[in-house]
Amino acid sequence: MGDIRQSLLPRDVLSAAKELLYHLDIYISNLVQSGRQPPQVDTKTLELVEEFILHSPKDRNVQPRRMSALQELQLLEIMCSCFQEQSRDNVRQLMFSALFSLQGNQADESRMALLSKLVSMSVAVGRVPILECAATWLQRSHRVYCVRLARVLVDDYCSLVPGSMSTLQNIHGSSPRFCCQFVTAVTTLYDLTTEDLTPPLELLQMVVVWLQEDPHLVLITLLNTPLSGSQPISSLDLTPLGGLVRWCVKAPLAYRREKKQVLTNGTADSETEAGPLFSALHLSVLQVLMLLPNILNEKGLFGRLALLQLETLATLTSDLSRLLDQADKHGHGPSSDAHVLSQLVLDRLAQALQVALANGALLCSREDLRAICSRLPHNNLLQLVMSGPVMYYNNIHTPPMASHPPHQPLASPHSQYPSQPFMAAMPFPYRPNH
Repeated sequence: MGDIRQSLLPRDVLSAAKELLYHLDIYISNLVQSGRQPPQVDTKTLELVEEFILHSPKDRNVQPRRMSALQELQLLEIMCSCFQEQSRDNVRQLMFSALFSLQGNQADESRMALLSKLVSMSVAVGRVPILECAATWLQRSHRVYCVRLARVLVDDYCSLVPGSMSTLQNIHGSSPRFCCQFVTAVTTLYDLTTEDLTPPLELLQMVVVWLQEDPHLVLITLLNTPLSGSQPISSLDLTPLGGLVRWCVKAPLAYRREKKQVLTNGTADSETEAGPLFSALHLSVLQVLMLLPNILNEKGLFGRLALLQLETLATLTSDLSRLLDQADKHGHGPSSDAHVLSQLVLDRLAQALQVALANGALLCSREDLRAICSRLPHNNLLQLVMSGPVMYYNNIHTPPMASHPPHQPLASPHSQYPSQPFMAAMPFPYRPNH
């Protein structure tokens, strides 16, 4: 690849990018075929990608070349065809890594812009190989960038073109791995702390439909990831369960806040529409939690892997305490709307905690629960959960995950979800600027 730069310099911007993609495909195919372990794309090749595809020149004094909107669209179509025509998944994954692996440099902004447009186009035209590569990217990249990609997709399919959410919803059948990572990213993004961070109704409805059709969907990454240690702190969670629980529990308070704002503006009320959706989502989440014992036992991880982190729940209960205090100021007495709302919120929290504890998703003692729930108002069901029997397992007494031997991805009974093993050559590193 070293001699290619001189041949690319005289070409126009689109022609140079197209030619480099062609050579990159050949180069990576030969690299994989050589049997070198691990196959590693060299630095010079990555620099060519930055210069001729991402338009981040090596010489900072040189004005970067820019594509017109039409040229950029043509490049995206070329990339879609390139990934679609490459039959070997390991070659596609390495090529995707070479193009979009975050390096912690100035070219990352260009990477993110191009990646977002490519994934959005792939959703529109059903380019499954690219969505599968994007699922791997979401699994291994820094969560800050993952939520950025998720926000672009929500904007494209929920805001810019009304009624196009069905296009995004339909990829559930063709790329469940991508859908799982997408749900994890959007539940990380939309934490219901502000109106802007409250999920749009169309997005909420899509997630509910996905879970009702296939409760295993949000567990696909867990099912197909060999686990020998904890996930990197900077990555997305292994499942979206923590984010989904937060959505269900905080929703009545968040949408009550939004109701006041929209009524002030004289527009329609969204609370009535959102209520049944969050009730359905809450039921689906509880059903997913009940699937966990068999799955965790198959992987030898029951009682050893907490899919709901105590720290996440502590943050949730702290937010609830503040929100419930605010709601209480607007209503008085046991029959007030605020009281009914607070009991609904606390009932959902108690149900999620009890089912998570019983099915191995949450590993903690009752003392831990009482500590994180100490500032919440009284609720009969929550009180029962906190004062229940001693746990059968406690994270204080379980051996660390690191001592557990790696497991191969499951072949059965979940073989309908193809395994995507980690590849040592594709770390998707995140190195922030200093």
